[in-house]
Amino acid sequence: MSVIRLENVTKKYEDAMIFRDIYFRLSQGERVGLIGRNGAGKSTVFRLIMGKEEPTSGKVEIDPQAKIGYFSQFSELSGSLSVQQELEMCFEQVALIERELQEVAEKLGSVTDDGEMDKLLSRQAELFEQMEHLDGWNVSVEINTVLTKLGFNDHSRHQPVGELSGGWRNRAALAKMLIQTPDVVLLDEPTNYLDMEGIAWLEQWLFRFKGAMILVSHDREFIDKVVTRTIEIENYHFQEYDGNYTDYVRKKKLRKKELDRQFEWEEELLLMEAEAIDSRSSKKTSKDRLSRKLADNKKRIEPHPVNVLITDIYEKLRFPDKLCEVKQISQTYDGRRIFENISFDIQKEDRLVIVGPNGSGKSTLIKVLTGQEKQESGEVVWERGVSYAYFNRMWEELDPKDTVSHAVNTYGLGLDAPRKKVNKFLSMLQFSEADLSKFIGNLSGGQKARVALAKCLLSGAAVIILDEPTNHLDLTSIQVMEQALIHFPGAVITVSHDRFFIDKIGTKMLTFDPDTGVSELSL
Repeated sequence: MSVIRLENVTKKYEDAMIFRDIYFRLSQGERVGLIGRNGAGKSTVFRLIMGKEEPTSGKVEIDPQAKIGYFSQFSELSGSLSVQQELEMCFEQVALIERELQEVAEKLGSVTDDGEMDKLLSRQAELFEQMEHLDGWNVSVEINTVLTKLGFNDHSRHQPVGELSGGWRNRAALAKMLIQTPDVVLLDEPTNYLDMEGIAWLEQWLFRFKGAMILVSHDREFIDKVVTRTIEIENYHFQEYDGNYTDYVRKKKLRKKELDRQFEWEEELLLMEAEAIDSRSSKKTSKDRLSRKLADNKKRIEPHPVNVLITDIYEKLRFPDKLCEVKQISQTYDGRRIFENISFDIQKEDRLVIVGPNGSGKSTLIKVLTGQEKQESGEVVWERGVSYAYFNRMWEELDPKDTVSHAVNTYGLGLDAPRKKVNKFLSMLQFSEADLSKFIGNLSGGQKARVALAKCLLSGAAVIILDEPTNHLDLTSIQVMEQALIHFPGAVITVSHDRFFIDKIGTKMLTFDPDTGVSELSL
């Protein structure tokens, strides 16, 4: 039986069509991945289901008995209670039974009247039965498991929520949604603030989940592992594909020639994504999936027009072999050793991926490399004349009064490359011709991220530094970024938990262990 039904739904905002004549059914046990370009209407679908918006025409029907849980990358808990207390409040009935059981036990210890004792024993048996029915004995275990797997230690789980950072409040909101065991979960980019361990646990939770799910995510491996049906919002309609993300890429490739292309580069990016999937599949048998040269990546990929454009722009870039050396650096916060004695060098064409649990020091290392923080010991030596482009800083320094086209065409490689090529590159990042003249201050967060990314990729710097870049981008923009990074003649340093992205570009991996403060470099 369907728990969610969209019947002939059309949605417009003034004169802007989002989608039209949509038919959709979601049944218990189904796990649907919802994909589409930025602005295609993915979040709008969630708002219609939750009743926050009404369709322009058609109807949205929700099973009145279905309990719906919603989580997005913007969800945050607030208030003075701790995360532990917030989750315990979800089991108020269990807490009442526990208190009454304690009272009954205390009375049983002092009662002498047989009749009164029989009443207490009878009540105790009823309460035990209610606890069994509610699975109340496992509540504390469930709460502890959720908080532990989402990275909360003993201190952070007992801190007032209002004292936590935005990322931790976001994870607290996810923990509360999951612990309430809804019948349907609507997830909008749930992996953005999770590390790999947290993502793996969430995958397992969803695999065991008996209810229904609709997922919006840029994390291709996460989609691959948790969805059973993929729906793409394309040309204002739902296009359905049975199976996960890999199935979607392969099936869409077969039917792509029958579709009117909305963007010039879509077919090529889709083909390259299929090649990457085939390549990853062949590497499953290899013990060392990162031990490959960037040249092998370039050789494997056919010279698609997308890559030709990128290599044309990068054609005149020349860099020395050695770009940077990190010597025995260590860092401590509040008496806690974040990392210790890290040493590595950065060579031309290196793609260094930094991984590890949240709080292990990955972003701190980036801050040390970019001079935002001073290391406690050791040194970072950039070779003379070597520059770097840092994505986060590029984003922060965008001029809201500048236009998209001017910001990119008057910076770095954009100064010398033909404007037509730069604008084609921007079109690959989903900027329409009309978007190019927009002021940056009027753009959405995702659009600003794409402007910053374009400036990084076209900066002409020898090293591009990215901290969780896929968090801010949609799938198409991620694919374009990956192709640019593969063909970039300099080096890339990136922090990421996106396993597909790591497999696609990584040649070196620096793994952090938060318990020991020791890092391990693998090739």
